Amino acid sequence: MFIKLCFLILFLSGSFQNQEVANSQIRVNQLGYLTDDSKVAIVFSKASVRESFQLINKETGKVSREIKALPLKKDEWGGFQYHEVDFSQEKESGNYFLRGKRSGVESPVFRIGNDAYGNHQETLLEFMRQQRCGYNPTLDMVCHEKDGRTFFGPMPDSTYVDLSGGWHDAGDQLKYLITSSYATAHMLMAYEMYPERFEDKVNALGQPWPNGIPDVLDEAKWGLDWIHKMQPEPDQLFHQVADDRDHRGFKIPNKDNADYGWGANQYRAAYFATGKPQGLMKYQSEATGVANLAGRSAAAMALAARVWERDLKDPVFAEKCKRAAISLYQLGREKEGFQQGNSYGAPYRYNEETWADDMEWGAAELYKLTKESRYLEEAKSYARQSNTADSWTVRDSAAHYQLYPFINMGHYSLHEVADDDFKKTLEGYYLDGIKYTLSRAHKNPFHIGIPFIWCSNNLLTSLVTQVILYEKMSGDTQFEPFLTAQRDWLFGRNPWGTSMFTGMPEGGEYPVEVHTAPFVLLGMEVPGGLVDGPVYTSIYNNLLGLTLLKPDKFAAFQNEHVVYHDDVGDYSTNEPTMDGTAGAILMMTHFSRK
Repeated sequence: MFIKLCFLILFLSGSFQNQEVANSQIRVNQLGYLTDDSKVAIVFSKASVRESFQLINKETGKVSREIKALPLKKDEWGGFQYHEVDFSQEKESGNYFLRGKRSGVESPVFRIGNDAYGNHQETLLEFMRQQRCGYNPTLDMVCHEKDGRTFFGPMPDSTYVDLSGGWHDAGDQLKYLITSSYATAHMLMAYEMYPERFEDKVNALGQPWPNGIPDVLDEAKWGLDWIHKMQPEPDQLFHQVADDRDHRGFKIPNKDNADYGWGANQYRAAYFATGKPQGLMKYQSEATGVANLAGRSAAAMALAARVWERDLKDPVFAEKCKRAAISLYQLGREKEGFQQGNSYGAPYRYNEETWADDMEWGAAELYKLTKESRYLEEAKSYARQSNTADSWTVRDSAAHYQLYPFINMGHYSLHEVADDDFKKTLEGYYLDGIKYTLSRAHKNPFHIGIPFIWCSNNLLTSLVTQVILYEKMSGDTQFEPFLTAQRDWLFGRNPWGTSMFTGMPEGGEYPVEVHTAPFVLLGMEVPGGLVDGPVYTSIYNNLLGLTLLKPDKFAAFQNEHVVYHDDVGDYSTNEPTMDGTAGAILMMTHFSRK
């Protein structure tokens, strides 16, 4: 998502906090719970809850168990009193709901069983296909064929280079190597960890015909092909196509009205990664190198080289990816530092300031690919540089995408090949972040461990993923209740009772009025997209230019801490993003069963 703070203002009315809620509210994970999960609902009301809750099997109508609501001594968000209803002892598969024994208030129906998560990683891939640039299978159209005209490169400015393809970043139509490199590498790691859990329903173009290749690899290859284009020579790398001149309202991609100097719907600016501050107007980035992009892209290419050689029996593409991985990593070695996004008419950009984590990931994947010992030693060196200092998990705030990616996947990759002593070091890096977020979680009634800065849902899916990877690395499962609480927030155990993924679960409460052109202009509801998520009320109160287009259906549940709106006009909380969705795929795959 390219930040559009220059368009945002709204001051929340204090009346939100004063609106009475007639009955107790029950918040559950609408998708459901695996058999052995911690299963805890949150109940809140303006008064103390003095009743028990019945867990009822929807099919039989029978009461499975009766549970007393236990009060929580936490911050009373919105003036509510909060209680927990713990039904973790229920192990029998089925569809259930909770009902207040005296009040009769009911929760949504949810599933208990190891099939609760189905194969929803495939739903997320459906949203990823909506974000494709070039040929878009969701819209069945071709767009942005003339990307792009170069700036800051070794060739003369405005030289044409073919950078078509890739993914649109969010509700806008910019393309970034910053986010696309992570999305690609994340999908490939998810596949390597759970290869048996992915389906084959579409072809390489995303059309509904199987092609013998898991769809997650078709989607990853869409990213790989674009990264190859972004590296036209071994020592050359582009990092961005288009800029905030894109922001001219909602538009169908093949009718882009943005003008970069060659007329509307024509060529778009393509920015070369120099590792130095850039900007065509007065606003300059603070770039110091290219290692963040080169390291992440190298990791993606090394992963791809193994997968296409081993699983897809395509040695030609595997070799192409291997060569790219080696040259990209070398480029990062030569220009250590970070490349940030570029803006044009506004000062807002992707502010990434970390890079050692990306080089660690690239080096670890290259060691596994080549078995060259230097990559292993360099990966360990970069890991020490990165440790926990590059992570948002040990901070209370950060600038937008300052500490990107929101999880250091390199620690997990390196752990697979490190010696026993260094394995413990890597586990400790993850553990430090988990413990810090856990201490934050103890302070709020929903037991959530993240700061509610912009793209809070991205932080949350990354925290869930970090706990999953830590468990796999260490065998330590003590954080399972914390893990499920973070996951459950994403599917409805939150003040608003809403899922944070479009179209999930079917028939449930989920984002509909999302800040995307397909919804606004065509009325399309594409499932699987992760929206940005709630932000601190203090942040929201100072944003500029926002106007809610409909009455706030969650008005009674907004509070002094965090706000969320299912409204097209609120792209601070309700805009789905490409990299946020891709970054949730490993999490979703982990909980799925096939």
